[in-house]
Amino acid sequence: MTGRVTLIGGGPGDPDLLTVRAVRALEQADVVLYDRLAPRSELERMAPRALLVDVGKRPGHHAVPQEGIEALLVEHALSGAHVVRLKGGDPYVFGRGGEEVLACHRAGVPVEVVPGVTSAISVPAAAGIPVTHRGVSHLFTVVSGHAPLTDAEHEHLAGLGGTIVVLMGVNTLPSLAAGLMRSGLTPTTPVAVVERGFRADQRTTHAELGDIVIAAGLAGVSSPAVIVIGEVVRLAHDGAADAVALMERASALAGGPA
Repeated sequence: MTGRVTLIGGGPGDPDLLTVRAVRALEQADVVLYDRLAPRSELERMAPRALLVDVGKRPGHHAVPQEGIEALLVEHALSGAHVVRLKGGDPYVFGRGGEEVLACHRAGVPVEVVPGVTSAISVPAAAGIPVTHRGVSHLFTVVSGHAPLTDAEHEHLAGLGGTIVVLMGVNTLPSLAAGLMRSGLTPTTPVAVVERGFRADQRTTHAELGDIVIAAGLAGVSSPAVIVIGEVVRLAHDGAADAVALMERASALAGGPA
């Protein structure tokens, strides 16, 4: 009898941020294929009867290639197992979740997707940064920094305004900063790089766009990290002297309390 696959978004890494549905699926799992950034610290307790398989990818090193992960999902499900695929963040936000769902469909394996808390919003929040704020930013754009952006993409991002959130962008930060400034974004635009969101060693590096590459280098910034670019960075609850002033300006522009 064919089993099934449950594709779970595990959030930014803290097990407390798993959804109730995700926890229930783990309790019922026969096999769990989990990623490096998934909440794995308590997997033995949360999936007590499951075979746990680490298929995590690190920058420049894939322990199991994507095609191999898809093959494992199908193989275990076709043997009758309930397979949980545990990914970091949300599986449909740069998580290749769509590819894994299609692989299951091609093999005739039933698959359910359980959304997760995306790091694009939650990690900035952990650092006190709202991605939108009335009178400051009414939109945000989430970008993959896995590969350098084109000149046209830099121009579109700079022209949109609002907040730019970059995932997987530590290695491409120099080209991103240079490209955005070439496209008209002011060098004084505030930037925050939030490393290891929701972990005990979470750290935020603040700088202006023109200085962020040097600041990140001096701080030894490394993945996993989320980069936030825009005026909302000034609202971070880190004691920034201009945060209150910006909130008062936002309130005035919006015509009421911020």
